[in-house]
Amino acid sequence: MNPSRRTVLIAGTAAALAPARPAAGAPRAAAANPPYASYWYPDSFPAGSPDTGVTWRSLKAWRAADDADLALNAATVPLAARFTPTPANTTARSGQARIQALVSFGPTSANPSQGSGTADSYALTHWAYLDELVFWGGSAGEGLILAPNAPIVDAAHRHGVPVLGNIFLPPVAYGGQLQWTRDLVQKDATGHYPLADRLVAVAAAYGFDGWFVNAETSGGNTALGTAMRGFLKELKSLAAAKGQRVTWYDAMTVNGTVSWQGALNSQNQAFFQTADDMFVDFRWSAGTLASSGQKAAQLGRSRYELWAGVDVESNGSDSYVNWDAIVPTGKPHVTSIGFYRPEWTRNHLPAGRTPGDFHAADDRFWTGRSLDPSRPDGTDGWRAPAVSVADRSTVTRVPFASVFNTGHGLRWYEDGAVTSDLPWNHLGLQDRLPSRRWTVRTAGQRPEVTFDFADAWRGGSSVLVQGELDQPAVLDVYATRLPITADTVVELTHRTDAGGVNVELAVATAEPGGAGATPPYTYLPVNSVNTWQTSTVRLTGLSGTVHALGVRLTATDGPVRWRLGGLAVRDTAPAPAAPSDPRITAASGGDLRFAWSAAPGDVRHYELHRVLPDGTRRFLGGTCQRAYFVAGLRPEQGESAARFEVRAVGELYTASAPVTVTHTW
Repeated sequence: MNPSRRTVLIAGTAAALAPARPAAGAPRAAAANPPYASYWYPDSFPAGSPDTGVTWRSLKAWRAADDADLALNAATVPLAARFTPTPANTTARSGQARIQALVSFGPTSANPSQGSGTADSYALTHWAYLDELVFWGGSAGEGLILAPNAPIVDAAHRHGVPVLGNIFLPPVAYGGQLQWTRDLVQKDATGHYPLADRLVAVAAAYGFDGWFVNAETSGGNTALGTAMRGFLKELKSLAAAKGQRVTWYDAMTVNGTVSWQGALNSQNQAFFQTADDMFVDFRWSAGTLASSGQKAAQLGRSRYELWAGVDVESNGSDSYVNWDAIVPTGKPHVTSIGFYRPEWTRNHLPAGRTPGDFHAADDRFWTGRSLDPSRPDGTDGWRAPAVSVADRSTVTRVPFASVFNTGHGLRWYEDGAVTSDLPWNHLGLQDRLPSRRWTVRTAGQRPEVTFDFADAWRGGSSVLVQGELDQPAVLDVYATRLPITADTVVELTHRTDAGGVNVELAVATAEPGGAGATPPYTYLPVNSVNTWQTSTVRLTGLSGTVHALGVRLTATDGPVRWRLGGLAVRDTAPAPAAPSDPRITAASGGDLRFAWSAAPGDVRHYELHRVLPDGTRRFLGGTCQRAYFVAGLRPEQGESAARFEVRAVGELYTASAPVTVTHTW
C-alpha cells in the first residue's frame, strides 16, 4: 500500500464505534471487561509499554483453550452457497470480474465483539456484489494480525461471502519493524512454520475463511523473500486442508524488498502462484493490467484471481477510475476489482449522520446514480458494481424469512412495538437482504424506495416505498430458488402510512427471457391495510420453484407511503426449542457477561431481554453466539434482583419459550 496515500487510519479509524470506556481508576472485575475483536503481533512486541486500552498479544503464544473471549468472538453462521440469477441489466456479467473489499470496521483495539450502542456504523448490505471481504486494520502500536469479529463474519456468511483476517506488516514510515516479518516466517526445529499453523488454527476457531497477507516492511533481502515464499506455501497448504484461503498483496518482491509493482510479473508471480489470489497495487495502468491477465493465463490461472486495487478511501463514488482498464463495456473484463476502504460511504458524512444518510451514500456507491440496477445511468462517471457485475443470492431454502433488518437501528421493534428505544448496531442480526436495490418496473413515475428507520415490524428497519404511483409499480424484492409444495404460503407484513394502495404479491416460477427483462410474474391479491398486518397468500395454481418475489403496488389515492416490514416463505411454522442453562459468568457492577447452552435444532439467533418489575420486557441485545456482554445496567426502583430472559429465534422469527436467569444487585 503506497505510504503517501495512506492516512494514519489504522489505530484510530471509527473510534466512535467503540462503547464508552469506564473512567480511569474505576474498579472492574477483569472477567467482566467488554469483549473486543482479537489482534496480535506475530511474536515479539515493540519497545516500551502499550497505550491505555491496548493489550499486546503474541500469536505464537495463542491457544484456543486460553482465549477468554472466544465464545463471544467465534462466528457461527456457515458460509452459504450462492447462485446467480439472470442479470438485472444487459451490462452486468457473471463469471468474469469479481469484487473484493478491504474494510476497516473499527479501530484495531477496542473494536466491539458484538456490536455497540450506536446506529452510526458501517452496516454493509450490498453483499450480492462481493466475493471476498478483508477485515482491514493493524497498527505498529497495537497489533498486526486481526481476526474479524463475529457479527461481520455471520452477516457475510449469510450472504455467501468469505471473510479474511488481515496480516499487516507496516511500512517503516508507519512504525514497521523488519523483526516482525522475520517473526512471522520463523521456522521451528522440524523445518516448519509455527505461525502458519497458528493462523489456520485461529481462523478455524473463530469461524472465518483465511488470511490476507500484506508484507510492506522494507529492508529485507533475498533470504527473507525465500523464507516468505516457504511460509506462504505452508500457510496455503494448511489453509486449504481446512477450507480456508490466502490472498497476497502486491508489495514484497521475491528478493525480499518492498516494491509495489501494480502488475503480476516476475517480481511477484511466485507469491501469486502460492496464494489463491493477489491484490494488485494501485500503480496499475491499462497496459499492466492487460499484461497481468495474460501472464495469469500463461501460468494456468484465471485473470479474475487478480484484484485491481481501486482506492476509494478519500473520494468514494467521486473517485476517478479508468474503468475500461478493468471492466470495459463490450469486451471481456480484464481483471477483478479490489476496493480499498469503501466504508467512505459512512466516514465522509458529517457529524450527526443518520442511518438513512449512510444508506443513501452506500446505495450510490454500489448501485450507481440511478439507484436502480435494472436501469443504469450511462452518463454516470462512477461505474458502480451493479453496472458490471451480476448480483448473487443465497435464498434457496424453505423456510425463508426477512424483516429487512440492516444490522443497525435507532430503536428495536418486535411485532411493530418498540421494546428498546436505544440506538444499536450488530451485523450478525442482519437479514439476508434483497440483492437488487432497488429495481422498480413501471411505465410511470418511479417511486422512491429505501430502507427506513423511523418504523419497523421487527429489528430496526423496514422498506419504505413513497411517491405518486401514477402507474402500477412492481418492486423486485428477492431472487430465489425456493421449491413450491402444496402447503407453501408467502406471508407479507405491511402497512400503508399515507394514501391508498392496492397490493399484490408478485411470484415468478421461471427466469426472465434475458438480462434486464422482467421476471414472468403471476400477481396474487393481498389485503391492503393501514396498520401492521401479516397477510398470508397461498400459491394456488403455481408449482415448481419460485425464482423471484416482488410486490405490485397500484395507487387508489396518492401520494402513497407504503411499508414492507416482513416477508416469509414457509410450508409450516415451527417454533424453535429453548436454550438451556442460562447463567451470568461474570459481573462487575452493572456490567454482566451472560452465557447459555445451545437450543437443539435450527436457530437463527438468540435474544436477551430484561423483565422489568411491572412485567414488561426490554430488549437488551441479540447474537448468533451463545454468550453476550451487557454494560451499564442499573437496578430499577425498589428492585433487589434483575430478571433476564433468553430465547432462541428461528428462521421465521418465531421465538422459543424463555429461559430465565437473575442477578442480585
